[in-house]
Amino acid sequence: MHDFIPTITKEEINLLPLETFEGTVVVVDTEEVFSQALEVLNKQRLVGFDTETKPVFAKGKMNKVALLQIATEDVCFLFRLNVLGFSDPLIEFFNNPNIRKIGLSIKDDFLMLRARSTKFDPQGFIELQSYVKTFGIEDNSLQKLYAILFGKKISKSQRLSNWEIEVLSKGQKNYAALDAWACLKIYQVLTKISEIED
Repeated sequence: MHDFIPTITKEEINLLPLETFEGTVVVVDTEEVFSQALEVLNKQRLVGFDTETKPVFAKGKMNKVALLQIATEDVCFLFRLNVLGFSDPLIEFFNNPNIRKIGLSIKDDFLMLRARSTKFDPQGFIELQSYVKTFGIEDNSLQKLYAILFGKKISKSQRLSNWEIEVLSKGQKNYAALDAWACLKIYQVLTKISEIED
């Protein structure tokens, strides 16, 4: 039987070493890179997924999703939707039920992506917040889940940065890649554990 701690405090997380994404980060902001990225992603069976939106500090205003992150084990593609838009080939990837996409709080992401295109009909998604409950883990934020399973801290310092900035900073790229990749790693480790126990 797995013996995860069901919950972890912010204070405990702050004592943990920082996690970093050691893979390759590819910023997708041209048609050429876009085609290459989708060629790789359409061959995958399992990917991590996340989005970033420029924060709004005024009531009643909402920005569109600026960045869409899709991670394999060793590469994370950062699709700059504010530059390229949310085009059909990318929507088809998300509508493909044969590729499992692992995310957290995905209902919010779906809502935001539908605002970019009504063709978006997400298939093959797995919500980590529901998945972890079967393992007795009570916390469901990405930072807490990752800390419980891997004993490392995911920095949230870039979360409220400007995701529509002309050139993404190194910090932004690493943060965005790590969030999507962490979703994939959490799912993989829990799936392995459930297979061992079956």
